[in-house]
Amino acid sequence: MELDYPDSLKGQLLLAMPGLADPNFVQSVTFLCEHTQAGAVGVIVNRTLPDLTGKDVFDELQMTCVPEAETLLIHFDGPVHTNEIFILHGPPFDWKGCLVITASLAMSNTIDILEAVAAGQGPKSFMLTLGCAGWGPGQLESEIKANAWLTSPVSKDIVFDLPVESKWETAMRKVGINPTLLSEIAGHA
Repeated sequence: MELDYPDSLKGQLLLAMPGLADPNFVQSVTFLCEHTQAGAVGVIVNRTLPDLTGKDVFDELQMTCVPEAETLLIHFDGPVHTNEIFILHGPPFDWKGCLVITASLAMSNTIDILEAVAAGQGPKSFMLTLGCAGWGPGQLESEIKANAWLTSPVSKDIVFDLPVESKWETAMRKVGINPTLLSEIAGHA
């Protein structure tokens, strides 16, 4: 993707507005890993796959894992690359192929970090994701103009520390919005 994009929202959170009808994104909180004129890529931080755990993933990869890794939640971040595992994580950032996004967050999907997570030696803060969200050129900008998304600075507690079911409401309240007062109808002055 292109580098110098002054309107980039890379490293920001996208908060789905109530009128966003796409079932993949209803009340979603998406962390944008990349955003250029060529498009955008992100991971949804508040959706998990209830029938899939770390044990399932590591068994599939034929990796031995510690008990803590067996119970890891797997986030569903499709609808793009749904057969690929990504790890959104905090420091350290010395993994092979690590894409540093902000001073405190990066994305990796190489075997070295997966092995470390399986062994209980990965980053302190991380989430395993299956797939990612993607937008083509101008698509995200159009959706924001159509009132489908709000943007917000990233917050480590929203990404890693809160229960999945409370992330959207908490993120909305952090930007000063009571989500119960939001309308599904867009208005433009």
